[in-house]
Amino acid sequence: MSSPTAGPHSGGAALELLVHGVGGATPQEMLDDPRTVRVTGDKTAAVYRRADDADAEQHPERYRDRPIPEAYCWSNLTSGNGSRALWLLLLPFMVVNLAHWMRPATKGLGRSQRLYGLLVRLVALTLTVLLTAAACEVALDLTAWQCAGSAQCVEQRSWIGFLSPESHGWWSQPGRRLALAAVVPAALVTLLWFLSNRTWSAYEAQRPPLTGDRPAEPSPARAAVPDPAAAPGVPGAPGASADDGQARVRPALGRPGFWYGRRLVARLRAAHTAAGFLTIAAALVAAGADHDRRAGDGPLELLGLLLQAALVAGLGAVLYVVCSRGRSERRRDGSLDRMVISRLPAGSVAVLVLAVVYAGWSRPGWASSGGLPGNLSFRVLSLAQVALIVALAVTAHVLHRRAAQPRTALRGLAGPAVAMLACALAGVMTGGVAQRVADWLDGDATPGMGGGAIIGPPALLSWQASVIPVLLVLLLIPLAVLCVRTVRATRALAPAVEKEYGDIAADSPRTRQIAGARARAALTDSAPRIVGLVSGAALFLGAAAVAGSWVSGQVPGKAMRGTFPLLESVAQTAQALGSWFVGLGFILLVTWGRRAYRDPSARRTIGILWDVGTFWPRAAHPFAPPCYAERAVPDLTWRIATWTERSGGRLVLSGHSQGSVLAAAAVWQLSSATRHRVALLTYGSPLERLYGRWFPAYFGAGQLGDLSKELHCWRNLWRDTDPIGGPVRVPADGDGAEVDRGPLKDPLAYGRTVLHPLPEPILGHSDYQADPVFAEERASLLDRLPPQLPPQRTDGHRPTVLPPLPDAGAAQGSSGSPGSSGRSSA
Repeated sequence: MSSPTAGPHSGGAALELLVHGVGGATPQEMLDDPRTVRVTGDKTAAVYRRADDADAEQHPERYRDRPIPEAYCWSNLTSGNGSRALWLLLLPFMVVNLAHWMRPATKGLGRSQRLYGLLVRLVALTLTVLLTAAACEVALDLTAWQCAGSAQCVEQRSWIGFLSPESHGWWSQPGRRLALAAVVPAALVTLLWFLSNRTWSAYEAQRPPLTGDRPAEPSPARAAVPDPAAAPGVPGAPGASADDGQARVRPALGRPGFWYGRRLVARLRAAHTAAGFLTIAAALVAAGADHDRRAGDGPLELLGLLLQAALVAGLGAVLYVVCSRGRSERRRDGSLDRMVISRLPAGSVAVLVLAVVYAGWSRPGWASSGGLPGNLSFRVLSLAQVALIVALAVTAHVLHRRAAQPRTALRGLAGPAVAMLACALAGVMTGGVAQRVADWLDGDATPGMGGGAIIGPPALLSWQASVIPVLLVLLLIPLAVLCVRTVRATRALAPAVEKEYGDIAADSPRTRQIAGARARAALTDSAPRIVGLVSGAALFLGAAAVAGSWVSGQVPGKAMRGTFPLLESVAQTAQALGSWFVGLGFILLVTWGRRAYRDPSARRTIGILWDVGTFWPRAAHPFAPPCYAERAVPDLTWRIATWTERSGGRLVLSGHSQGSVLAAAAVWQLSSATRHRVALLTYGSPLERLYGRWFPAYFGAGQLGDLSKELHCWRNLWRDTDPIGGPVRVPADGDGAEVDRGPLKDPLAYGRTVLHPLPEPILGHSDYQADPVFAEERASLLDRLPPQLPPQRTDGHRPTVLPPLPDAGAAQGSSGSPGSSGRSSA
């Protein structure tokens, strides 16, 4: 259901540019017309119009009483291809990248801000090393070293019989088995490099269609039009000064290089790729050097020392690249560090090749027993992650304390908490693979408990798996508290609901339905507490797991033998359940991604996750899913700037849900003269409720307040039944009008009425256009914008018009009815 397009009272060309929200929407749905044409763009992201509006600029007399509706569709940037569901496997990388942007808002402390970004990048590097180490654990340790070296395991797995020492083949020596198995983790690192390079070419490496530091400035005729945003003393205006007399700093999202991360992603990709290859080489060299040292083989021992020195040098180069350069937002840096992005990965590959040759060198007396030498890497990685998270928390606290904002999530500790979640997710995923492979290779025996064909993965992985049941039990407590609070809130809201709808015949089920929707929507505000609890528990339990594995050197069930019977039973149960949970979680993740290949609805659900999680550029981890906003924001900015400049008309930028975030980011990139001709209409917007609280340095109260002052006018609609959108909580705009309007009544009618003969649904986050307030506010925004300027002339005789659009033959569909507003997705 959509409302008719209400026209502004003042004449002149007007455009309504609709931007859909999470989950995507078709242009036909957004424009309420099956016949649409593409104005500009491609199959990935484009601007559409109704076929009847294709030549709107050539017939302005038709649009004196209503705006021209356009729809910007960007859903294919995140969920257009079923294979993108495999991005679920990159979830830890995406989460740690979010932690980078959760830096607390502060004043000054430039070194602390740079330290915050550095610590997040180092945490991200440990995740790449952890993933590669897990692949080495499965391929090199469990398969090539333990199973292939055990006659019992080879008897059950005949497909690796050619690796068995009993076969006396060329591959039977342990070093050669390891060299062959290294193909698996090397292929994984190569795949990650390929995916990152491919998406880099499609996203970050595509220069935004802007010149200079901002979109095309207005012509001299238009520049002479009074612009309040450009007046001296107005925040954000060129030359404006703050209270201390210094020039005002441009907001981060308005800087020309913010949505162009070409150089940084290329550098980080080279560093992480090199780190992956060096991790594989380290596993090979550690095994060979351990044997050569015990065997006293002088030449091979010397070669092992030289390779270890090369590994240390390679690690130093990787750390230098990761630490030396952060993200530059003040300018678009089109250059690339050719030596870094080409020679660093090539050098790491050369070291890996030498390590393969070294491990494959003939050593007739070498036999594999126990676990693969050098498997302390998991303990070292875990300790490094704990230390980095603690340092990150201290840095975030210092930044937040300098300029505390009351609504900031977790009092500025959201970034460290989310980084901890990324480490926990990575541990679950990598540990799950190792546990499942070990169970599969060991048959009926429990890995690490003895009596099986193989020893199993390092004890730390079993300890980490054992804390998962404890973490789930701890999580049940706040969930139960939230359920009780929701029930109580539903009862408390019931009288207010009945009072809001006036003189009605009360209906208890209907009242509970409405009150329950409002109470459940309020649960979103409890998310920081849940994230904080889970992250704190994960940090504490993870540190305990490292300590337990380090002290005992055994899996929990075996380490607790001979203690109290209850403690021994709990340890064995936790180990068994944890191994099962961690494997089940990974299997569910893979099957969900596979299902998305065949099920469009599942693909849409996964797309919603990426719409929220991949808004930010890849500033911390280059293997994270790509940032769609690096395409969408320049698209919107260029469309707004060129249309307002060439037509002289007014524009309402209408954004729903995640579309409102894209709209705000696009407005920040506009010049002040262009912003003067743009009104912003947001609804179901998470700008303050989610982005403002979790990303205060970019969407905090100060930034949103400045945006309201720089815009000519802004209106935000929200409902208290909406679990995502909410008020933006900024002061009145430049004309003294309140920005927030809400909460809107939802449902529109309590029971059956003459105007609503059927029961009205509770809309929550969807279909804001069904409310008459939507059309009313849109018309009001258009009325408040300055009147249309004369068309720009280029030759003194004819005005310049926008290029002609595709003809009706390119329309999609066959019929339609003009005169209705567009929709956005739910």
